[in-house]
Amino acid sequence: MTEAVAVAEKPAPEALSRGRINLIFGTIVLGMLMAALDQTIVSAALPSIVADLGGAGHMAWVVTAYMLTEAVSTALAGKLGDLFGRKLVFQLSGIIFIAGSALAGLAHDMLLLIIARGIQGVGAGGLMVTAMALIADTIPLRERGKYQGALGAVFGITTVVGPTLGGLFTDHASWRWCFYVNVPIAIIMIALAARTIPHVRAAARPIIDYAGIGLVAAGVSCLILGLEFGGQEYPWGSWQIIALFVASVVLLAAFVAVELRAREPMLPMKLFRSNVFTVCSILSFIVGFAMIGSMTFLPAYFQYVDGVSATASGVRTLPLVVGLMVTSIMSGQVVAKTGRYKYFPIVGTAVMALGLGLMSTMGRATSTWQESLYMLVLGMGIGLSMQVLTIVVQNTVPYADLGTATSGVTFFRTLGSAFGATVFGTLYTNQLTPNLGKALAESPGVSPEAASNPEALRKLPMDQAAPIIDAYANSIDYVFKWVVPVVVVGFLVAWFLKQVPLRDSIRGGATDVGEGFSMPDHSDRVALLEREVGATMRKAHASGGRIGAGILADAGSTLSRGQAWALGQIYLHNRIRGGATIDSIARAHRVPDEVIEPVVLKVMGAGFVDADAGNLDLTVSGRAEVDRVHAAWRRWLSGRIEDWDDRDPADSALLDEALDNIARKLLDDQLEHDEARV
Repeated sequence: MTEAVAVAEKPAPEALSRGRINLIFGTIVLGMLMAALDQTIVSAALPSIVADLGGAGHMAWVVTAYMLTEAVSTALAGKLGDLFGRKLVFQLSGIIFIAGSALAGLAHDMLLLIIARGIQGVGAGGLMVTAMALIADTIPLRERGKYQGALGAVFGITTVVGPTLGGLFTDHASWRWCFYVNVPIAIIMIALAARTIPHVRAAARPIIDYAGIGLVAAGVSCLILGLEFGGQEYPWGSWQIIALFVASVVLLAAFVAVELRAREPMLPMKLFRSNVFTVCSILSFIVGFAMIGSMTFLPAYFQYVDGVSATASGVRTLPLVVGLMVTSIMSGQVVAKTGRYKYFPIVGTAVMALGLGLMSTMGRATSTWQESLYMLVLGMGIGLSMQVLTIVVQNTVPYADLGTATSGVTFFRTLGSAFGATVFGTLYTNQLTPNLGKALAESPGVSPEAASNPEALRKLPMDQAAPIIDAYANSIDYVFKWVVPVVVVGFLVAWFLKQVPLRDSIRGGATDVGEGFSMPDHSDRVALLEREVGATMRKAHASGGRIGAGILADAGSTLSRGQAWALGQIYLHNRIRGGATIDSIARAHRVPDEVIEPVVLKVMGAGFVDADAGNLDLTVSGRAEVDRVHAAWRRWLSGRIEDWDDRDPADSALLDEALDNIARKLLDDQLEHDEARV
């Protein structure tokens, strides 16, 4: 066998029944559901949490701790899944998530709750990134896109409806049930995973960038702590705050130095040579900053200022959700049809700035309809900005870096969410403390405890409550006002985004909601290339072209299309199934033996195939023909997969593995259908 067809052998995966595939997908959805919901489910519960536990100055850390550990865990869990098996990492992530959820529900002070949320984030990152990897491992190739799209929709919708569910739990049970509810669901998920998900491990032992992951986690943590403690725990000019900022600079500089020398860096610095990757990473950070930050504090605004329940505060964020979903879907449809995307983030950031500016004017006199309109504007801006970012990056990197680049944009979006919650919280606390002090002085007889409890505040006479309500309104308005300049920076940066031609398969995926939400994806570059090959073949067949005849002519082969097909089937069955017979080939294609036999006899007569007791194998001349046709097919494919270079050894090896996987999965699918029919 020549280099053209030589690929690493892997054990054939277990063929799965339709029922088992659906059970696996349901199990994966449970994991994704919990992890995505807990990004935002606590936002409507935060005022009640503060009323119970105190620590209003650290309220944002309930969100930040989760987002930060999730970002780091996402970077690590994919590699650990390759090393120890994705099923095991998925289950362990579920156990960690249970532990964090139970601890959060039992928390008796804000510090313990923040620690528990950090533990939850570790589990959530593992659940989300291995969920996508398990889809690639277990779902048949021909149906994978449908399942991935459904999982993306689950991720997108649950991320933004979390506040409503959190409000329901807070009003009708307790804020602690925002966490307790995860425990039985996670136990069911782990039990189902043990019974249904097959054990799949990567053939090659991955290299894990422990130093890079540790340095970026420590550097970002120091920076966030400096922003959190500044002006609250310590003065901005104190040695403690300066030391945290200096430490963050040193650690992040060390991270860059490590990444430049790492064999398989977590975030390759060469990616930043791409204008598109750099711009999209900045924009992804800003979108995450604005979205999670605003969704964290809007429910608090509605509870303190409008005097509504926790459930109603979650429901009132729905205009933001509607605007976000509508413009995400609309922009995805336009990008899929036209391939044009450059002006979406430009318009989107401008609309985001307008929405935040309008929201900074809200107060006691603002009607519900006005508030809804302002949130709708903000949501529309976020949806216009976020949908294209991951899609664009996937068009500007070699396939060898595709998974890493996609994960990089997701990482920046998650970091932006963590920073957004922190900066919003710091601005809010620094403004609320003096405002609330003045309000309490104007409202004699009102205790600080009553002022921090939305339910108690609603029961006060309006003359006593009004100064306190205004203090909350002015503090949250102040936050929205100061975030506008950050989004304006995003607007200016968006103008530098280059327009590049989109691959057809990427354009097809532009309508996937999961892409818009930068859903954490596994970094399996082979699986990503499989998608591209499949999309290229579907497009070629849909166009009605005679692919086979052109490839045979390019190969200089004298074989007919039927003979080439027969040789290819014998080669694949021998390599993947360990043997080829007329019966096995006929059963795989669900046709009688009599249909296959004539063409097999013809290639045997031409000296391309030997038969030993019914077992078929290629002769030397038969292998030479297969090699020629295979090489011609690779040339045909390389001319249609954009930004892929067959001369690059890394890209070439990836294609070999992707083609091997496709062939194996197609045979598995055929065998599964045959067994189901029998």
